[in-house]
Amino acid sequence: MTPVAPWRRRIESDPAPPPPTTSPTAGLEGGRNIPDRVFRGLALGSGLLVLVVLALILISTSKEAWPAFRQEGFHFLTSKEWSPSQGHFGALAFVYGTLVVSAIALLLSVPVSIGLALFITEVAPRAVRAPVVYLVDLLAAIPSVVYGLWGVLVFGPQIVKVLDGLAAKVAGVPVLGTLLAGPASQKSFATAGIILAIMITPIITSISKEVFATVPREQKEGALALGATRWEMIRGAVFPYSRTGIVGAVMLGLGRAMGETIAVALMIGSQHEISAHLLGPGDGMAAVIANEFGEASGVHRASLIGLGVVLFVMTVVVNLAARMVTNRADRRLGGARA
Repeated sequence: MTPVAPWRRRIESDPAPPPPTTSPTAGLEGGRNIPDRVFRGLALGSGLLVLVVLALILISTSKEAWPAFRQEGFHFLTSKEWSPSQGHFGALAFVYGTLVVSAIALLLSVPVSIGLALFITEVAPRAVRAPVVYLVDLLAAIPSVVYGLWGVLVFGPQIVKVLDGLAAKVAGVPVLGTLLAGPASQKSFATAGIILAIMITPIITSISKEVFATVPREQKEGALALGATRWEMIRGAVFPYSRTGIVGAVMLGLGRAMGETIAVALMIGSQHEISAHLLGPGDGMAAVIANEFGEASGVHRASLIGLGVVLFVMTVVVNLAARMVTNRADRRLGGARA
């Protein structure tokens, strides 16, 4: 007969422990979860406060702009005639100018910003990375009026020569020949868009850099271990993981471009018209508000406030559209991973 070890005899002779009478989360259900409830309430209150502030801004500005909306009706958005002396106010030319300048800024800034963010996170050595990040942050801290003055005094006179040469080269191209028809002006859609591109590049770069830094190292190293080149690793591992963050960075840059005032007011030319010639002068919503609000009164003042309401609604619509795009992309990516 095989002898039984003493420790085994003690275990077999001891009675089984009684089942627990309380749930494992009983301590959390008591007084110890009060800080969690307080934090949850503060977070919910902060989110609701933002919505309340946005609603109050929209209500108050719409109330101030109501005389213009009542007088012009839907023609406020469909008419391009802006004549305070005759009492006609149409926002279409300013909406067009804002969208055109913002599109030029994004077209020039997004590739440079994403490339610079990839250089910082994936390519640059450690000794170079810190100075580049410092310079990008320094560009983001420069006031917009400085960009505007630099554009008027230095950039505008020099870029006109380049734009005139570009217009001469694409004169025979069907679409580009119309968009870039000369002669170029120092104050135009193109120059304002280039200045805005320089201004929003640090913003998009900084956010994209942080997004790229969140990609798991195992995911990138796994792609490289399977034989992918660096570009294939970025395209197959970094971009899909960072798609939502990149779209958010671009939308934040677009919001900055659409709402920029001083630099655009100094560089766009302040001409109330809709033109397909990007090298000619135009105007934008924020720029005309800054230029005319100080001397406006009555319906003219209400119309300028109405431009602010339109700009506010456009910004909200753009952000909602970006959210829909990112949610759809996340669902597709999640389905592909599953």
